[in-house]
Amino acid sequence: MPDHTLPFDRTRDMTLTRRTFAALSLGAGTASAVAAERAVDETDVVITMADGSCDAALFHPSGSGNWAGAVIFADALGLRPAFRDMGRRLAAEGYTVLVPNPFYRTRKAPVLSGPFDFAKPEDRAKLTELMAPLTTETKTRDGAAYIAYLDTLPQVNRNAPIGVSGYCMGGPYTMFTASAVPERVRAAGSFHGGNLVTDKPDSPHLLAPRIKASYYFAIAANDDQRQPDAKDKLREAFAGATQPVKIEVYQGCQHGWCVSDGMVYNQSAADRAFGELTALYAKALA
Repeated sequence: MPDHTLPFDRTRDMTLTRRTFAALSLGAGTASAVAAERAVDETDVVITMADGSCDAALFHPSGSGNWAGAVIFADALGLRPAFRDMGRRLAAEGYTVLVPNPFYRTRKAPVLSGPFDFAKPEDRAKLTELMAPLTTETKTRDGAAYIAYLDTLPQVNRNAPIGVSGYCMGGPYTMFTASAVPERVRAAGSFHGGNLVTDKPDSPHLLAPRIKASYYFAIAANDDQRQPDAKDKLREAFAGATQPVKIEVYQGCQHGWCVSDGMVYNQSAADRAFGELTALYAKALA
């Protein structure tokens, strides 16, 4: 199994509000010129789920045609403009992209309004109601349903594999989904994923033997400091994998660095992470 844990030093801390899609597309030159110029169609959709109706955003290149499908799993603040930007940017690379609201059982997106500070207990308390229904079972069921939904769409090439990517709490979603639908999900990326490795019997890393996807794990430096053995346990879990798996610590980057509306957003490092994902997709989803 190809395995790399490499530091990334070319980073800088940034504090900013949401960037526009155009700025994201053109930043650091990681998106191809063709992708930057490609028009993207965006539609709000509703997916019938076992536990209700899931609101989601769907993106695909403009015009007739079909493309490989992809799902983006949001972080703990859910579907919002920053993740719509991500959906557009990935679709511009030539994919049909679904960005679901993970909290649809509780309320429609956007699920929170106003400033949010994870350092404040009163803000963290707002997540309690949202998180309550999200068990390993429901996350796995949801992930499989999103893949099934993509396969019903005329904009999705059902002869091509599907890719999944996740941020923060979305990281484990990629593993739940890749293990639930291994024949369809053949590429996955986890970016500053939370709780990928735990001491519980349902820890996501234990699903590795069921996963057939090529994988990229991008780990925040402060997450690695808090749990330095997590990357090693991930490596061990995927030791028998026949697909490529790459594990990388982004030195100087804090948990959440990929999300443009966050206080620790790092554009250059986020662009690099996006480049790793699209390179993986180009190989695995062709």
